[in-house]
Amino acid sequence: MKEVIIGGVGNYIPSKIVTNAQLSEFVDTDDEWIYSRTGIKSRYISEGEDTSYMASKASIKAIQDANLSPLDVDLIVLATCTPDMFTPSTACIVQNLIGAKNAVAFDISAACTGFIYGLEVAKSLMICNDYKHALVIGSENLSKSVDWDDRSTCVLFGDGAGAAILSKSDEKGIVSSFSKSEGDKWQCITIEGNNIDSPFVENKTIRNSKLKMNGNEVFKFATSTIVNSINKILDDNNLSLDDIDYIIPHQANIRIIDYAAKKLKVSIDKFYINIEEYGNTSAASIPLALCEMNEKKILKKGQKIILVGFGAGLTYGATLINWSK
Repeated sequence: MKEVIIGGVGNYIPSKIVTNAQLSEFVDTDDEWIYSRTGIKSRYISEGEDTSYMASKASIKAIQDANLSPLDVDLIVLATCTPDMFTPSTACIVQNLIGAKNAVAFDISAACTGFIYGLEVAKSLMICNDYKHALVIGSENLSKSVDWDDRSTCVLFGDGAGAAILSKSDEKGIVSSFSKSEGDKWQCITIEGNNIDSPFVENKTIRNSKLKMNGNEVFKFATSTIVNSINKILDDNNLSLDDIDYIIPHQANIRIIDYAAKKLKVSIDKFYINIEEYGNTSAASIPLALCEMNEKKILKKGQKIILVGFGAGLTYGATLINWSK
């Protein structure tokens, strides 16, 4: 049976940078308040680019990085909680934009854990089917769903997209995955859908399409699951943290990452962190970081890397990869 590697990565971020100081012009906050609580200094905000546009730009870069053509792509799995529309899937729009005519395409919704879920889904389908190359994307346009009057959430999020090409290989690239969900906590992070409103409904349900979050509950969930997910991956593969070159966490809050490092008794330098510049980009955060590390030539062939995510659902998970490029 063939193994699956990451053969290429790509990213896209909007050109508009919004600093904490700029936010403070219309939100009751300031740079010190935001940075001390989150580790965020700025974020990139869409000026009209929707989720599919950003995803397509990141995808083209990943395809080029893997020395492939869009026609080589057999499968597109796009993770997002901010799709262009309910239907069709954003993945199908991306398929059209990039010209991947031979691919099957669909979305998954696991919020900030979406890229982790996407890797596992794509690898499983590649093994079960005759797919040689898969495109896994995390793309988010959170600025269209954020409540800009809610300072507890609007300061956290940014827009962007990251993508990875998975390819069948004799090398073992994606070594192990672990993912879970806790649906009893679904109300902790929500972006509601359409109102329940038809001629056949007596009591209409009016929904709020803006992001809402119970910050305290999410923080407690994240600090435990990031540690548990990393330990699970290590235990499943008979490894210790000394064997791991880097941990790439979902970039949600520097305090969560700092807590995890202390709980794991490892230097925070083991974690790759770029939240200061990007903020929380949900499903895009892990592939954005992975691509940034590749562009900076931080990653070396054969290095062991743990990707770990947690988010709405509530969902969480981790993936162990051997870097193959």
